[in-house]
Amino acid sequence: METLKIIVNYVLDLGAAVFVPLIMLVIGMIVRMKFKDALSSAITLGVAFTGMMLVVGFMLDAISPAAKELAKLTGITLTAIDGGWTGMASISWAWPYAFLMFPLTVGINIIMLLLNLTKTLNVDMWNVWNKIFTAVMVSAISGSMIMGFIVAGIQVVLELKAGDAWGDHINKLTGIPGITVPHFITLLAVILYPLNRLMDLVPFLNKKMDADALKEKIGVFAENHIMGGIIGLLLGFAAGYGVSGSLGLAIKAAAAMTLFPMVSKLFMQALSPISDAVSEFMRKKFSGREVFIGLDWPVLAGRNELWVTAIILIPISILFAITLPGNKVLPFAGIINISFFVAAFLITGGNLLRMIIMGIITTPIFLYAATFFAPFITDLANSTGVVKVKEGTQLTWSTFEGPDFRYIFGLAAEGNIVFIALAIVWLGAFYWMYKGMIKKAKSYADSEAL
Repeated sequence: METLKIIVNYVLDLGAAVFVPLIMLVIGMIVRMKFKDALSSAITLGVAFTGMMLVVGFMLDAISPAAKELAKLTGITLTAIDGGWTGMASISWAWPYAFLMFPLTVGINIIMLLLNLTKTLNVDMWNVWNKIFTAVMVSAISGSMIMGFIVAGIQVVLELKAGDAWGDHINKLTGIPGITVPHFITLLAVILYPLNRLMDLVPFLNKKMDADALKEKIGVFAENHIMGGIIGLLLGFAAGYGVSGSLGLAIKAAAAMTLFPMVSKLFMQALSPISDAVSEFMRKKFSGREVFIGLDWPVLAGRNELWVTAIILIPISILFAITLPGNKVLPFAGIINISFFVAAFLITGGNLLRMIIMGIITTPIFLYAATFFAPFITDLANSTGVVKVKEGTQLTWSTFEGPDFRYIFGLAAEGNIVFIALAIVWLGAFYWMYKGMIKKAKSYADSEAL
């Protein structure tokens, strides 16, 4: 058991920029790529991940302080401290049974592939922490560690099936073939999908409204650098930065928005040869069976609709935080809601207006989930010793990933009949969303065949 723990920790310490390319190199050799081609693709993928994380980090480092200053200007003090996703990941990995989630995740994926129950091979092992966090939260609510692992196992299955649904959409939206994003944050689509179907009934919301469509309508003002500059300038003024500070933030935001699509092209350069080789291998060995390589969400970060939506939602989140009755958390470390925008992007196909409307509607869910889970997160932090929370305060995460899933399934695991029924309804909604996205993806293929 101790040996397994050491191996798991060693692999995770390599980081996604090293571990994922190594996995892809192995996959390349299995599907009979030439070593030099597989090595080139693997290293290019490592460069792409490193470059994207640098740009994402640059964007977050530029925007987050301004967002936090905007939050401070409210003068509101709430008792639950927002530790963001990094804080949750740290205390999750410190859980004594965390290492067991690694073989559980891999084992479920292998079994489902062998039984042809999924076509997603998930190599995004860093985000195993998300399953650990679910297991801890469910264990704390239900009082049963077994139930924690069962719900985490359900989460693994749902992520893989969601990955099956997203693959063709991601290809259409990014141009990168053969990949998907089986990340937990995409499961928010269960809530967003019905909203999107309702929006289908509103003629104005059926107009194409992604970044490319905006360029046609408003010209240069929809260019990446101009859009980033305007948003950065407005956020700077709202945060009280003054002229100099706001101009500096405008240039940083413009730089990030310009660099995102440039770095994103590296993913296509790295993954296209591997995707072609995997497709050829599956055609020969398994009668043309399709396989998606599951990667972390930053492969989508080149699409500026994500960042425009996230920044626009910052003041809206703060407004909700100070006005919602019963809310105890002020968005701070998690103030840029990464937990929302990937699912919204995939469901809407990058429709900016729909994404923003969905963000406004669902923001209260995140804040109330953060408030509900604050005592459990605080207990985990104190018990692991990673963070010591001062008496009279609590630790939480304002943009809590999968707030609906963890809340409903946590209380269902406790044996609450109402929430068991809600869990069944949630799974039904997931199936509806899954079938709907698969059908929509098939329409892409049909239209291209014409």
